[in-house]
Parts: sequence; C-alpha cells; structure tokens
Amino acid sequence: MASKPILMPKMGESIAEATITKWLKNEGDRIEKDEPLVEIATDKVDSEIPSTEEGVLSKILFQEGDVVPVGEPVAHIETGGEASSDAPAPIKEEAIAHIETAKVEAIVNTQPEAITSNGDRFYSPLVMNIARTEGIGMAELENIPGTGKEGRVTKGDILKYVENRGSATQETSGNSASPATKAVETSKTDSPKIHKPAVSMNAGDEIIEMGRVRKLIADHMVMSKTVSPHVTSFVEADVTDLFLWREKIKHDFKAREGQNITFTPIFVEAITRAIKDFPMINISVDGDKIIKRKNINVGIAVAQNNGNLIVPVIKNADNMNLIGLTRTVNDLAVRARDNKLSPDEIQGGTYTLTNVGGFGNVMGTPVINQPQVAIMAVGAIRKKPAVLETKYGDVIAIRYMMYLSHSYDHRVVDGALGGMFVRRVADYLEQWDTEREI
Repeated sequence: MASKPILMPKMGESIAEATITKWLKNEGDRIEKDEPLVEIATDKVDSEIPSTEEGVLSKILFQEGDVVPVGEPVAHIETGGEASSDAPAPIKEEAIAHIETAKVEAIVNTQPEAITSNGDRFYSPLVMNIARTEGIGMAELENIPGTGKEGRVTKGDILKYVENRGSATQETSGNSASPATKAVETSKTDSPKIHKPAVSMNAGDEIIEMGRVRKLIADHMVMSKTVSPHVTSFVEADVTDLFLWREKIKHDFKAREGQNITFTPIFVEAITRAIKDFPMINISVDGDKIIKRKNINVGIAVAQNNGNLIVPVIKNADNMNLIGLTRTVNDLAVRARDNKLSPDEIQGGTYTLTNVGGFGNVMGTPVINQPQVAIMAVGAIRKKPAVLETKYGDVIAIRYMMYLSHSYDHRVVDGALGGMFVRRVADYLEQWDTEREI
C-alpha cells in the first residue's frame, strides 16, 4: 500500500489559504477518484476538494474550522502500489489546479497577494486587506498577537485589534510606503475612533445569526466605501425603440435559440461599446498607480436563491455578438443561482452591471465592486409621458423610459468622464436600430 497526500488546492492567484468547513468522509472510508472529500471556504468562495486518488482515507490532518495554506496536505489516502516513503510527497501542479472546476457560492472580490513580513510571519490576503484599509503599517502588524496556527494573525485577531486600537499612534513601514499612503495613515491617526452604535433589544425581537457569506459581503461593501470616494451620476433614457424591437423579435428568438433574450445582454453590449469609447473607465488603482485593463470583462450581479449576492464575469464581452452575450448571460445567471459556478467564472471582472429594475426599482446607487472603479445600475423600464420634438413642434407622448445610475471612484474618475460614460451608454440604447436582425 502507498500513502498519497491530498493537498489544499490553488483556487485563484490571490487565494493563499482556506478553512476546513466539513469533512464528507471519515477515516477508514473508501473513496473513489474525483469523489468529493471535504468542503472548504475562503474569503471568496466555498468549494469542495475532490480526491485525486482512489483508495481508503487513512488520515485526516486538519479538523473542521482549521485554516490550511494552499499546497499543504489535508489528508492521506492509502492506495495500491509500493510502500510509501517517510519523506513528504512533492506538490503536484495537477493536484493544485484540480479545484478550478469546483462549485462556488460567494461574491467575487479580488484581494492583494499573500504577504510575508521580513520576519517570515505569514499574513493572509484578507488580513492584509483589512490592515491596508485601517492604515496599519507592517511594523504595527508585526506586534499584533495571533491566535491562529503558529501564531498567525486571523481575521478575528485584527478586527479585535482595530476595535481596541483607539487613537494610539500607528507605526508605518518606513520607506516602503508612498507619500500618499503615509498621508492617509497620518490622517487616520488624527481621526477620532468610530464607535459602533449600541443596539437595544425589544420584546418580540428575533436574533438572526449572520451567515459567513453575508459577513463577507458586508466587509466588502464597507471596504469599498472606505477605499473609494463614491460619486453617482444619473441619466434618464428613452428606450422605446429598443423595447418595441425586443417585443417584436423575442418569440422568434425563443423558438430558434431555445432561450429568452432579456434586456441584460443588451445593456452589456452597450456598456462594452461605451468602454471602448472611454477606456479610462476600464481601470484599477494600485496605490498611486493606475492599471489600464486590456480586456473588457463585465460582471453581472446576480441575486441567489438563498438571498446572497454573486457576480459572475463575462470574459472578453466586447468580442461577443448579441446572441453570444445572451447565451452567456443566461447560462451564468442560472448556474449562479444554483451555486454551480467555477472559481474562474467569478474572477477578473473590470466593470460591473447590476439590474435593480428586476426588482421593480427605478434607480439605485450601487457600491463599486473593488478593485474596479465603476459600476452601473439599470432601473425598471416604465411607460411615462415625455416631450418629443417633431418637425411640427413639441408633443407629449407615452414613451418607455428608464434610469441609468453610474457610481464611480472619484480618486481617478472625475465627474466629466463618469457623466459622459453613462450618457454614452444611454445614447447606444436610445439609438437602437429597430430593423436589426439577430
């Protein structure tokens, strides 16, 4: 018999560790190759690790709740063959990459790379992100007591430290910080501590424990509002021609393609065209550097059946025609609601669309999906009286109208660019070709 390790796989370039949430097999159980072995969770996704070997689960190395670095063995499988050596088995690239097809049930949120200090102390991407958001320098981070494995700082440790930090003078990481970063850290030192409001309980109130994914969403939203000064511009668009065109072709399209054509792929197409006109919307910010994205990858916010939010990404959306966008949007939306997306399908977005009109809302002020710099909300399409200019003079007519809301990061997107971009998207929707074939 040979003992083969089952490794904590790599689930994306920015994920350095995962938490064991549930073992699906017990020691001594028989397991087939590719059969799910254990459920894990990261700050981005929930996944299953499939067994890379066929045999008997001989040893479980970590318990539920333990945090395990990527590439670390989590269990051993006894298989047929030569006896195993006492030396640890090398990490195989195919085993590490195996999880890329695992299912996902969380939000997309690109984190910074895992970082170790000069003292070889490991910090997870989530801990480093909180540290940057709170203006905690590396020297200060080194002095935070850790309750994790080998004294590592956990999310709970750093949040507790931040809560008790008060107005203590924070240390910086010396010359490694940019002048802008030092200025932010200095301002944070001088700012009063923000206290959470006290919440009283009344008779009949019910306490509902916040789930792990909901906590992640909450942390991501607070982080985004802290990192980016949000500005929102609004445009009202007359989409009568577009609305009537879709009404005209939707039944034939359903009969031919076997699926519905919704407004979402049409909005995505208009956004990709506008991004080509204004490429400085398709960027990210890294300290005092601007990263201009080559690819146009549009995320679409999807409400899951369990009430959580997930943002699958349409990669290279500008290279697809309307039929391709429709198929991709429908496929991603269905699998997103059923928690059947792969990790790769929720990463790499460069711009996000959220359709609040699907819930009957006329407009919204969306929060930027970091590290992007802009997001658009589209509202419900409603019939309204509007003034039309004709060669015979102005008239009032019933038109199909909708609002577009564009939130953007005012650090790098000024009002002129943010306003022109949303106006250009509206122009593409208003100037729809009613004779367009699909």
